[in-house]
Amino acid sequence: MADTWQSAMDHAVAVARRAGEVVRWALSDDRKVMTKSSAVDLVTQTDQKVEQLIIQSVKEKFPTHSFIGEESVAAGEACVLTERPTWIIDPIDGTTNFVHSFPFVAVSIGFSVNKQVEFGVVYSCLEDKMFTARRGKGAFCNGEPLQVSEQTDIQQSIIATEFGSNRDPEAVEKIFISLRNVLSLPVHGVRGAGTAAINMCLVASGCVEAYYEIGIHVWDVAAGSLIVSEAGGVLMDVDGSEVDLMSRRVIAANNKTIAQRIVKEIASFSPPRDDAPPLKQ
Repeated sequence: MADTWQSAMDHAVAVARRAGEVVRWALSDDRKVMTKSSAVDLVTQTDQKVEQLIIQSVKEKFPTHSFIGEESVAAGEACVLTERPTWIIDPIDGTTNFVHSFPFVAVSIGFSVNKQVEFGVVYSCLEDKMFTARRGKGAFCNGEPLQVSEQTDIQQSIIATEFGSNRDPEAVEKIFISLRNVLSLPVHGVRGAGTAAINMCLVASGCVEAYYEIGIHVWDVAAGSLIVSEAGGVLMDVDGSEVDLMSRRVIAANNKTIAQRIVKEIASFSPPRDDAPPLKQ
């Protein structure tokens, strides 16, 4: 099946570039903004247009494959990862950035078989950076190999995180407890690009030592997770256990030493899983 998956990856790179063109064009046009779960959980017509472009293109070439797409799930489709070949799509990772013209916006495409990510493509549209990884074959940015940082001292590290769209007071309190704990270790700094996919690519590139977040979704991190691991990094849950991409909790780090140090500082909580059945009305 190796050649089949390479063909799929080549298609993912090509369609991500096409999607990036749509995103760049839309930045100069009127961006109609809507909301989803809250007033700060934004979606635009461009999100929906890009997802439709990607899914339609893939269906034409790989008609038997399945999909998990952010906007499809928002519209009511189930978020279920099976053993079937599955495309996991975030059409615009960093929608809030996109709305405000903040210059980090990504198209993220992960591809899973037997519930294992086989390749990941993250296209940082405004930077024109194409991050790619194929299981067992390394990670790259615009064709150049990626390698995580060799730093093992948390106090000599930059850590990335995000605040997410959950404004529940209890969740916000725990997010800030974690942030205060990490900042006070102390670390060199805390950063956030406003997109999980690009934060993970920054880990893979060696620019930051780790990224952690509670509240992300499988489409935010599927592609980036493989890019991190293929660049030599590690992934785990915020409680130190094995990562579960449906759990909406992740630490991506350059090594276990840094990751396990961050685990000690996180005030964890558990958002509803991506694959949880919908609440009965």
